[in-house]
Amino acid sequence: MSHIAFLNIPGHGHVNPTLPVVAELVARGHRVGYAVDDTFAAAVERAGATPVRYETTLPAADQVWPTDLAPAMHLFLAEAKAVLPQLTAAFADDRPDLVVYDIGAWTARLLAQRWGVPAIQFSPTFVTYEGWEEQMGEVYSQPDVLDFFDQLDAWLREQGSAVDGRTYVGHPERAVVSIPRSFQINGDTVDPKYTFVGPCLDRRAHEGDWEAPGSAPVLLISLGSAYTDRPEFYRRCLEAFGGTRWHVVMGIGKHVSPADLGPVPANVELHAWVPQQAVLAKASAFITHCGMGGTMEGLHHGVPMVGVPTLGEQHMNAARLEELGVGRYLPHPEATPERLRAAVTELVSDPAVATRLAELQREIRAAGGTRAAADVIESLL
Repeated sequence: MSHIAFLNIPGHGHVNPTLPVVAELVARGHRVGYAVDDTFAAAVERAGATPVRYETTLPAADQVWPTDLAPAMHLFLAEAKAVLPQLTAAFADDRPDLVVYDIGAWTARLLAQRWGVPAIQFSPTFVTYEGWEEQMGEVYSQPDVLDFFDQLDAWLREQGSAVDGRTYVGHPERAVVSIPRSFQINGDTVDPKYTFVGPCLDRRAHEGDWEAPGSAPVLLISLGSAYTDRPEFYRRCLEAFGGTRWHVVMGIGKHVSPADLGPVPANVELHAWVPQQAVLAKASAFITHCGMGGTMEGLHHGVPMVGVPTLGEQHMNAARLEELGVGRYLPHPEATPERLRAAVTELVSDPAVATRLAELQREIRAAGGTRAAADVIESLL
């Protein structure tokens, strides 16, 4: 039995993709210690791992995160500085044989180096590709970003690392990527050290099941776990699809109540939290904020998507869906009732969309998902 440490940050889009892989490794006889805050301890235990608790400094999922690069990276550096001594102490008497780490877990490579064990990144999102540094040149040359990397370099030197900051956070020695290669930007130029295994999903039975109330086609609408306080958007969706042929399942988060939205049409059901995979298994269309987790779940189930992103990577995901011919990209200001209704109608009535979704589903199945990720991780033991 090998001891595998998973190091992550407390976010649904980061933790959830790893849990099926944890369960698979445990089923193969390995012992997994998962560094996590109290928010995700129960989910880690359900997967069969032992929570290694720490106190996080990062904002909660439903709190405001900075959208500019330098302030966001300073958050992760502050987190690494706070978490490093906690994990050093937590694993002192039970050192792992291998470290698996998220893109935001900046303590991982330092700890693996100190313990003398291999480390592999688990990336739930896009990775670097040939020409990426050149494309990011203007962003990375901004004074506040240059200052950040100076601080990161100094901290890494203090911790005994010879790796510079840009390499440390952007260029792992080995990585598993839980998206299909065709979804990756410039996927044919990515280094072979990255293995694209596609979505790593489980049923998440603890979220409960969902049954369609009749034979009407199902439309899922959800903005994920963060930035859900958008009553005006939900009202637009009610106007677009209320009283239509669709049975609408809409997640509105915990900050908005049904009373905030006015009369709710009979063909619409509202939830603070949606059992997303259970609904997607029966859905014909999905209006989403295009977080990578939900985007991958939509592709896995072969559901066309209308992307209404809020920030950062979500815009890239929505644009990528449109480029691949399986979605529409509607920035929030453009997501009027008329545009939402037209986008959904176009997607579900176009046979080319269905064909492309089927091709992506075949690619996802061939990539191997959870079992393939576990195979790569085991190969480093």
